[in-house]
Amino acid sequence: MDPARRRATYEDLLQVSDLLIAEIVAGELITSPRPAFPHARATVVIGQDLSPFDRRPGSPGGPGGWWILFEPELHLGPDILVPDLAGWRRERMPLLENVAYCEQAPDWVCEVVSPSTGRLDRVRKMPIYAREQVSHLWLVDPLLRTLEVYRLEGQQWVVASTHGGAESVHAEPFAAVELDMSRWWLD
Repeated sequence: MDPARRRATYEDLLQVSDLLIAEIVAGELITSPRPAFPHARATVVIGQDLSPFDRRPGSPGGPGGWWILFEPELHLGPDILVPDLAGWRRERMPLLENVAYCEQAPDWVCEVVSPSTGRLDRVRKMPIYAREQVSHLWLVDPLLRTLEVYRLEGQQWVVASTHGGAESVHAEPFAAVELDMSRWWLD
């Protein structure tokens, strides 16, 4: 950000149209259009596929133990990010409170990249997630039909696995369930 420019505030973010996704990264207000259908489809189906984790531990139908949210607003230090999906282990966050945003970093983030957001997700948001100790990050590209799984080691992202096309995968941190990636993509 240009040092002469004023740092964006939460009030600036609240003035943005509901038709846009607004984030504050390194003091800069960034807006993105609502996602196109390939992006939206991948996000929804990934959330559905992870539903066995989004329940109490020991519940029927899956391993449980997570809260998984669609487009949560995260207040991480001075930054305000809105990932496509994020998950918290219930052992770290036992309750979901009735609030508009969360200040506790998630354990897992999924960014579904698009031509307009790929650079932001990779260059600007990934270091913030590392700084905040998010332990796993997925980058999903619905146009290339790829999944990149990252694990945080210290302050560095390490590629845990990469997948593409119509593979069935066991991806960290949700390796207990097989995910059919062919469901994620539009024909």
